[in-house]
Amino acid sequence: MTAFFRHLFPRREDASDDERVYPIRLVFALGNPGAEYGGNRRNIGFWVVNRLAKKHGLDFKTKTGTYALAEGEIGGRRVALAKTRTFNNDSGKAVAALIRTLKLDDARELLVVSDHLDLPPGKVRIRRKGGSGGQKGIADIIDRTGTDEFPRVRIGIGRPVVDGEPSWEPDDVAAWVLSDPTPEEKKLLDAGVERAVEAIECAITDGIDAAMNRYNRD
Repeated sequence: MTAFFRHLFPRREDASDDERVYPIRLVFALGNPGAEYGGNRRNIGFWVVNRLAKKHGLDFKTKTGTYALAEGEIGGRRVALAKTRTFNNDSGKAVAALIRTLKLDDARELLVVSDHLDLPPGKVRIRRKGGSGGQKGIADIIDRTGTDEFPRVRIGIGRPVVDGEPSWEPDDVAAWVLSDPTPEEKKLLDAGVERAVEAIECAITDGIDAAMNRYNRD
């Protein structure tokens, strides 16, 4: 990791900084670009951000080699929505470019939306910060920005089951995330998308703590 990316968000030592409320200025979705991946479990982050954009009349008009970007207002707050145009595992490239373009002041102004293998299908969980949880796109963002202090909304896709047992085998996991859900799963995932949209709206208008308190209960 270069020194440039280490200093995208200088680490603050002021204890009072933890008490500050940072507005969400960028909602960034993980996934894989291209129609062939559109319905895959991995792309549920795209589903969420697409639904959020449509609900608020925002269009992804700006497209670069690394991201698609829509800008506008949600709940009276100015916000940008973005989707990676690299593959999931290289998502940090897009985030770093967007940090520069949008001139974010702190990692806590970034909200990442992704799938999560270790949550049941459609389950939504919000975290203020933390590790990647095995999601390589989030790991790449942490690596390229030098911080894990950004909130994220995770939507469960469940873990593949092989011979009646959950599998952590890389080939099984890759096949699972890069395939489409069953109709029964899709209903659960669609419900999760709607809940994630509401959670993000809450995070934008009321802050990440309010969203956690409201949407991490069930």
